[in-house]
Amino acid sequence: MADPDERFDSIVKKLKENNHKLTPQRLAVVKILATSKGHPNVEKIYELIQKDFPTMSLATVYRNVMLLKSLGEVLELGFPDGSNRYDGNKPYSHPHVICVKCKKIIDPDLDTLKDMTAEVADETGFKILMHRLDFFGICQDCI
Repeated sequence: MADPDERFDSIVKKLKENNHKLTPQRLAVVKILATSKGHPNVEKIYELIQKDFPTMSLATVYRNVMLLKSLGEVLELGFPDGSNRYDGNKPYSHPHVICVKCKKIIDPDLDTLKDMTAEVADETGFKILMHRLDFFGICQDCI
C-alpha cells in the first residue's frame, strides 16, 4: 500500500493541475480513496461521507469518483454483477485476490507479474498497456 498521505497529496496536485475545485466534499472523497485498504464501492464512500456531509448526494460521490478515474487517480474494478469497486491507493494495474463470500479484496505483491506481462507481450506481439489479474477464493475470515 502506498503512503496514504502521499497519495492524497498526489491526487490533490493532479486536481489542481487540471483546474478542478478543491471543495471539502471532493477532498473527503479523495481522502477515503487514498487511505482505503478495502477497495470501496461508491455506496460505501457515500456512507462514510454522510456523517460529515449529510446533504451530499450519492450522485455527487459518483461524479467525483468518475472525475478521479478520468484523471488516472483511481482504478476501477468492474465485476459482472455490476458491483464496481475503486482503488485510489494503487491506481494502476495490479493483481487482486477476492473473497467470493464477503467480497473482501486484497492486493498481493507478485514480483513474477512483470515477467508474465513480458512473456504475454513476446508471445502475442501486443504492446501491453494494462492488465487485470484477479484470483477468486474464500478468505480466512469466511472459511
